[in-house]
Amino acid sequence: MKYQAYSEKEQKKDEHVLSSKDELMLERVQRAHFQYFLDYQNKDTGLIHDRTRKSPATIAGVGFALAAYPIAVKRQWISRADAVEYTLKVLRILSTVPQSEAASGANGYRGFFYHFLDPDTGVRAVSPKWWNSELSSLDTALLMAGVRFARNYYLRDTSSEAEIRKLADTLYDRVDWHWLMRDSKLIGHGWSPESGLIKHDYHGYSEALLLYLLAIGSDTHPLPPESWAALFKDNQEATYYKQHYIAMPGTPLFCYQYPHCFVDFRGIKDDINRRIGIDYFQNSVRATKAQYQYAIENPKGFKDYSALDWGLTACDGPGDFKKSWNGKEIEFRGYSERGCPAGFDDGTIAPTAAASALPYLPEASLKTMRHWLEKRPEIFSMHGFADAFNPTFDPSKPSGWVDPERLAIDQGPIVIMIENFRSGFPWWVMSGDSVIRRGLKRAGFKGGWLD
Repeated sequence: MKYQAYSEKEQKKDEHVLSSKDELMLERVQRAHFQYFLDYQNKDTGLIHDRTRKSPATIAGVGFALAAYPIAVKRQWISRADAVEYTLKVLRILSTVPQSEAASGANGYRGFFYHFLDPDTGVRAVSPKWWNSELSSLDTALLMAGVRFARNYYLRDTSSEAEIRKLADTLYDRVDWHWLMRDSKLIGHGWSPESGLIKHDYHGYSEALLLYLLAIGSDTHPLPPESWAALFKDNQEATYYKQHYIAMPGTPLFCYQYPHCFVDFRGIKDDINRRIGIDYFQNSVRATKAQYQYAIENPKGFKDYSALDWGLTACDGPGDFKKSWNGKEIEFRGYSERGCPAGFDDGTIAPTAAASALPYLPEASLKTMRHWLEKRPEIFSMHGFADAFNPTFDPSKPSGWVDPERLAIDQGPIVIMIENFRSGFPWWVMSGDSVIRRGLKRAGFKGGWLD
């Protein structure tokens, strides 16, 4: 059944009114980050490269691309025909490459996909060309979110769009979510043919909200509704920088952004929300405010942290080094999760964290993006903001160390969350998805647009 989504005119409007200057800036930023998905894909398979250097394809990046293409149609950056052609190309390769327990020659198993695929063939990325990729539940969820986005956007009565809907349903319906469920009702991180099930599971507030909703909402291999309560069994509420919210210590901002790319949590509440009095959107607002204030107060004394330079999440870093700064030895890292107040922090700022926070802190996010474009031109290119920069690591340069790369999983949220703020379009599309609606209701959500 196709649910009737509420119209775009019924979307809740943020109190912040964009000026024409803001609109032009957001158009520039959003368009540049979408360009990544045009330029860093395999032209035969459509699979998205993980990063700008030679890299395998990322299934999470493909999920973000499948959602970004309809946004590009809405913004008239590409034609609907081009978006249909791209989407069909991707869904066909995902559907036709076999799945099996074999260590090579397959793209996944039991409906799940390997974290990384060979962009030329669509099979598992394995060494020595890449590395032995694991079957990933979370990355499969991000892929399926994009698949469901395509399923609910391409609704015209044409053979091409009908094929998109059919392929999307087939891909989602075959995911055996129940296979990765533990006795605790939690879902595990994944599996590999070499070592079997990965021992870790997703518990507590994290980016896995999206994973659980997609799994609980399945008609073919669902997790039980009790899995939602199990996810929050170890729920931690805390107050940081005068903000009280659900938080795991040091949680990076992507955990408060990935699920919200696809699900409009405004005004809908589960049992936990009803108890604490705020929904998950408001929870993300508070988490973002806490991190914003952390940058302003800058308790560790990193260079340039301020109301204009902020944002901690999982991102690249300058590398594994130890250097002195203001009389203190700082441990620097390469790619790592970064968060506050109790998480790892080495002075590395991730533009995706602040830009994707636009729906939560519009004034702060807009000022920061404007500041970066005007005062830090070295961190912006035709593919948008650099994945990260660190003024503390090399204070001799205006922005210090600047990552020469962009990462697909950090590009996608910028495109989607900017559009959620500008028009609510991604939320509107996904509000009509039967799987998301079913998952939310089975998890105990009520109110708002869901009713």
